[in-house]
Amino acid sequence: MALCGILAAAKGEPLVSKAGDRAIIPGWHLQSATRVKDDMSELSLPGFNTTHWYRVESRGTVMAGLIENGIYNDTHLFFSDNMGNIGDKEIFRAPWLYREEFTMNPLDGQYFNLITHGITSKADIYVNGERIASKEEQQGSFGGHTYNLTSQVQSGNNCILIRVYPTNYDRDFAQSFEDWNPHPRIMEQGSGAMLNWFPKLDDKEQVNVTLKTNLVNRAPRPIRVTLNGTIEPPNHDEPTRFIRDFHLMPGEERTASVRVGINNPEIWWPASWGPQSLYSVHATIFYDDSGETSDVSRTQQFGIRSASSYVNVHNDTAFTVNGYPFKVMGAGYGPDIFLRYDENRVRTILQYMLDMGLNTIPGWECCTKWEGWKHNEDGHGYLWQESDYSVARDSMLHEAEMMQPHPSMLGFLVGSDSWPNDRATEVYLKALKEMDWRNPIIASASKRGYPEALGPSGMKMDGPYDWVPPNYWYGDDKGAAFGFGSELGAGVGTPVMESLKRFMADDDLKTLWSKPEEGLYHMSSKESSFNTRSIYNKGLFSRYGKPINLEDYVLKCQMADYEATRAQFEAYSAHQNASRTATGLVYWMLNSAWPNLHWQLFDYYLSPMGSYFGTKVGSRMEHVAYDYGNEDIWLINHSIDSKGDRQVSVDLIDMNGKKVSSSRIKTQTSPTSSKQLQSVSGLEKIKDPAFLRLILEDGKGKHVISRNVYWLSSKPDILDWSNSTWYSTPVTEYADYTKMHSLKSASVKVKITSSNSKTQDGWTSRNIELENKSPVPAVFVNLNAIDSQGNVIAPVYWSDNYITLWPHEKINLSVQFEGNLTSWSVNILGRNVKKQSVKGG
Repeated sequence: MALCGILAAAKGEPLVSKAGDRAIIPGWHLQSATRVKDDMSELSLPGFNTTHWYRVESRGTVMAGLIENGIYNDTHLFFSDNMGNIGDKEIFRAPWLYREEFTMNPLDGQYFNLITHGITSKADIYVNGERIASKEEQQGSFGGHTYNLTSQVQSGNNCILIRVYPTNYDRDFAQSFEDWNPHPRIMEQGSGAMLNWFPKLDDKEQVNVTLKTNLVNRAPRPIRVTLNGTIEPPNHDEPTRFIRDFHLMPGEERTASVRVGINNPEIWWPASWGPQSLYSVHATIFYDDSGETSDVSRTQQFGIRSASSYVNVHNDTAFTVNGYPFKVMGAGYGPDIFLRYDENRVRTILQYMLDMGLNTIPGWECCTKWEGWKHNEDGHGYLWQESDYSVARDSMLHEAEMMQPHPSMLGFLVGSDSWPNDRATEVYLKALKEMDWRNPIIASASKRGYPEALGPSGMKMDGPYDWVPPNYWYGDDKGAAFGFGSELGAGVGTPVMESLKRFMADDDLKTLWSKPEEGLYHMSSKESSFNTRSIYNKGLFSRYGKPINLEDYVLKCQMADYEATRAQFEAYSAHQNASRTATGLVYWMLNSAWPNLHWQLFDYYLSPMGSYFGTKVGSRMEHVAYDYGNEDIWLINHSIDSKGDRQVSVDLIDMNGKKVSSSRIKTQTSPTSSKQLQSVSGLEKIKDPAFLRLILEDGKGKHVISRNVYWLSSKPDILDWSNSTWYSTPVTEYADYTKMHSLKSASVKVKITSSNSKTQDGWTSRNIELENKSPVPAVFVNLNAIDSQGNVIAPVYWSDNYITLWPHEKINLSVQFEGNLTSWSVNILGRNVKKQSVKGG
């Protein structure tokens, strides 16, 4: 259930009362249809006793509502396999009812609308005893509709009742998770009020904005109205004003278009390139004959920027933003398993993306009913019927209406694994055109086919989804670093120890490290290829050695996950202007819908882990990276303005800290480019694992831009490309890091000091100095901020983590987290560094 809008009036006051008022239904009484009589007309009359119904918030699913009322507890549900014990209850196979009463005081000449933003999977809607929409009209998770309630609204108490039907993912246009996790027993329902502007920017030096909105005359007579509005600039200078008159016949609906010139426009930039300058438009409609207010629009923001895409000579899609090549560095977003929405949580997820250096957050629906077309041999949804095209049209109109004004929208893919048939394509394109969609429209996220109206997608979906070694990404096949990888990754994302213990029982934890091929409930569903960690564990055990306990297993996992994500993002970055350009990638995935064991860069409890910091290093704006394939050094620059002299230090040492080779390179960098510098010397001399440190500095050597340490084996991972599957490529011989168990112990001194950097009020910010006091490297040192209760602090923002220090090396880090704590500490633990705790102060 998801109702969007502004807060309702106080109890007893009208929900809306004057022109332009918009309100959400403030909350609902929720009950299973099995527990009330089957008379929706009577149930939707004001005054019905709902004492024994559940009271829920204005937005949420059935399960979210039951959790809210204490019927279920998500801590319990997520622990071990508890969620599997509730899936077959009869109560979840029947419809559920959402009911709410509210006060209204309608006046003559006033008109009222109910606007829904999608109901999963479908619903009947009743107001004051009358059905205003059936499940045939109101269906689809993304199907928004407007219903005229003018004749139903009455003075005094009013009632709205929504009967929501359970979802069948193969038959309904619903929000599903495919095989990412167990299918939740969910229902979602929503409505609210919204009037959107649709800005269109002309491609000229003098920027003109065309604003569009829909006007409807519900009066029985012709009317003349005046649209009077302003555009507020980002810098709060004098607003630009506009005024237009319109004549409307009785019942006429018209799209009003207003063209407004913007002087000295401020450009909207992706976060990594500049400020997100936003203009605000607001307008009021007046009756021209009386000057009375007819309607007031909500304030709508928009940005001035250009976004486009093209398919290059290699049949690969590439994007540009504001005229610059925009290399997509993203990861796929996953909503909460019960579709609960927590604004603070989403804000943290977006902040984590920025912290990792990512610039794109895709979200999509795939497979199931959405791709039920005859040409889709891999699909399992029922084929589309006549009525489905109407649902698809409504869904596209609604989604485009909500997203069109946002400058952050890069493009719309109308298919995921498969492309839409010609009729569906026509429906989608017509709806997008109607909403004046100006961004790229792409057929699908794969190269399996395309409709003629759209042409090739230019995106590959060739895997991997399960573990591959770092040198995979420097290959020339499948998901390696060329073209646009729409969803791919090494299947990593092992939670930290503290998180694992929150959702796994002792027996589950033992299975995790001691039975490497066993199926695990917190992986994908049993029917999925990803129900086990067998491919991952084979690589882990072969490369790092069989774990001796859970702690050893988790530490080795973090090392494997770190090198996996770092290599993926570095390879795609290094090849950003190769002969066959790596134009973008979307890591599979960003986050998890519930506590799980793979496909995430931070865990469900928002604790960063090895995969997070591997991504953060590999996605740095300016960077220096090691090519696992050619043993070369790459200089990487993702910025649009950084250029000039640079220095690169390349140092190779053995496990005992003895120097194998060392060199210094003077070079130059250019915006949005990468180049090979030289090969690493001395690699032929190593026998046991060795460590490579790359440091990028400015031209004068006074400022460290990037620091990067690798552990390298004398033998490489050998891939069997010819036997690749859609989800992985076999490895016939593995790199050998097993001798790391014999690393000599290192002693690391930790010093915590106050920070001069600006932080938000109520936040803690500290500098942390790490000094290796030993003649040997301190390997893979992990730092955790701990509160006074002994819990790991999350969310948390480290400048770097999982650090490997050279003998006697000293480096400085920073940490920030919400909460002005006076009693906290930092725990550190490394591959060859004993655990210690230092008070934070």
